[in-house]
Amino acid sequence: MQPFLTANWRYIAMLNYVVDPRILAPLVPPGTEIDFENGETFVSVVGFLFLDTRLLGLPIPLHRDFEEVNLRFYVRKKSADTWRRGVVFVRELVPRRVVALIARTFYGEPYLALPMKHEIEHVDPNLKVEYSWRRRSKWESLKISARGEPQTIAAGSHAEFITEHYWGYTCVKGGCSEYRVQHARWKIWNAESFEFSGDVAALYGKQFVETLNQSPRSAFIADGSPIII
Repeated sequence: MQPFLTANWRYIAMLNYVVDPRILAPLVPPGTEIDFENGETFVSVVGFLFLDTRLLGLPIPLHRDFEEVNLRFYVRKKSADTWRRGVVFVRELVPRRVVALIARTFYGEPYLALPMKHEIEHVDPNLKVEYSWRRRSKWESLKISARGEPQTIAAGSHAEFITEHYWGYTCVKGGCSEYRVQHARWKIWNAESFEFSGDVAALYGKQFVETLNQSPRSAFIADGSPIII
């Protein structure tokens, strides 16, 4: 069967915050439950590059390469005798209206189209990643810098919990939409510095202000890989 979407996800910047699960409870899709790591649950602010994007194997002119920034949290769903571990998106920002429309139509995902830009500086051993979006006349951004070579993600680690969720879930009329994202295991650079600058209440809701104004539990950049949905 022809994949619905293929792309390369690269330079995936991630800030990961401990969150009160009661904040997430109203957003959990039917049939899923919050996924905990050692008794804690997380939301992540994630920015990355969508490259060589194709729908049903075909490139869309002027829509192959673009940025995305999202806020997501982690759930799981029982399937037979195993758990499918996945993510739920609170908000996804992209610069292309067509991409936002397709995602909302086919998957019910909460996409919003805004002007966006990025800056990647990768001159060994230094790496700086910045994703920015404009609301009204103000630019907001996610920035992370790191040094050295990317490291293999250890089995059972916090970084594995954050990166190894391969399903997407969203609430749709009458139930829960489910899709699978296939990709290779990533490597990561742990952050030396990071900054998230944005109006949290306007982007994600007042309930997330306190959480995202705290220091994240972890911050890193994943190298990324080709993906299939």
